[in-house]
Amino acid sequence: MRKIRRLESRMRVLVVEDEPKVADALREGLEAEGYDIVVEGTGEGAFYRTITEAFDLILLDLGLPGRSGLDILATVRRKNIKTSVIVLTARDTVADRVAGLDAGADDYLVKPFAFAELLARMRALARRGREGEVVPTVVGVLTLDPRSRTVARNDEPLSLTTREFELLDYLMRQAGQVVSRESLARDVWREPTRSTSLDNVIDVHIARLRRKIDLDDTSSMIQTVRGVGFMLRDEG
Repeated sequence: MRKIRRLESRMRVLVVEDEPKVADALREGLEAEGYDIVVEGTGEGAFYRTITEAFDLILLDLGLPGRSGLDILATVRRKNIKTSVIVLTARDTVADRVAGLDAGADDYLVKPFAFAELLARMRALARRGREGEVVPTVVGVLTLDPRSRTVARNDEPLSLTTREFELLDYLMRQAGQVVSRESLARDVWREPTRSTSLDNVIDVHIARLRRKIDLDDTSSMIQTVRGVGFMLRDEG
């Protein structure tokens, strides 16, 4: 059982929009509402971000250069990435809506739309996410309960420090995906600027966490992806 990323005080939103004026307007309006916004204008760039970074919500245009929004959406869902997605597009036929929802969109909003309506739909998805907040995350032999902040391996409790718990929580929520050191620095250590010294700290915590969660020395659930970051395997 996998749960979606728990919402924080500032939701991190990926805006995928190739029209600069629309992208700038969305960034300005959403940042004024307190959202943390990342803008991506190409299909390839958006696809890479969705599989290497963690977001609370994706606002996705369909007509993109390089890779279509529907292709991004379908691939993301095949990779079991649970991030909520609202499609924002000028395609307004019933067939277009069906295609978007069938590909895995959580909502579909046709351009031009009222900004207030977009905010309302974003709030609705955030409430839906909070309802699932108490569901434990299960990956392989590991079970993490966010309510009690406990972790068990094959039902045997593990003793983790606060930072180790937060690190494992993040990796488990992104299980099967490559997580970059930049993402860990930003989302676990809350450091917006990655530095070499922080890389060393991350590596030390990863090593300690491996020793606690692995059943033996023959294999590790946390795999190092050279030059990129780490990935927690779905199976231990």
